[in-house]
Amino acid sequence: MKQQTIKRAVSVSGVGLHTGVEVTLTFQPAPEDHGIKFQRLDLEGEPVFNADVNRVVNTERSTTIKSGDASISTVEHALSALAGLGVDNVLIQVDGPEAPILDGSAAGFVAALQEAGIDTQDADRDYFVVEEPIVFRDDATGTELMALPHDGFEIVTLID
Repeated sequence: MKQQTIKRAVSVSGVGLHTGVEVTLTFQPAPEDHGIKFQRLDLEGEPVFNADVNRVVNTERSTTIKSGDASISTVEHALSALAGLGVDNVLIQVDGPEAPILDGSAAGFVAALQEAGIDTQDADRDYFVVEEPIVFRDDATGTELMALPHDGFEIVTLID
C-alpha cells in the first residue's frame, strides 16, 4: 500500500473539553515520509513535534503529547480519524492547548478529512509486523494491553 495525505487544508473549530478554550485545528497536507505532526500556533516559535507514542505524557481522561514546553491534549479523536482513513502524512495546526472536542467522537474529524479528500502518494507505507505476542501490564492501574500476531488488523477492547 502507498502512503496517503489530504488533498487540501481543512479546519474544525470548537471548545476544548478540559479547558473550555475555543480552538481551531487545521489539517494541512504533508509530503511523503513526513508522518503526523502537531504545530502549536499559539506558542512562541510555533513548535512542531511528532505525534508519537514516545511523546505521550498523560492518558487520564484524554491523551496528551509533549515535546519540550509544548504539549497538546485530547488528541485521540483527531488521530483516530487519521488512522481510520489511512492518512500517513499531515501537519495538524492547533491554536490552543487541546483539540476541540466537537461531538465527543471522531466523526467531525472524519467528515472534515473526507471533505478535504484523500491523496495517494508514491512512497510505500511502512508497517509494524507483530511476529510474537507483546504484553504490557501496569499493575498500579490494572491496565493490560496485548498485541498478537495476525494476518490482518483487528482490535478487541475489554473494559472491566
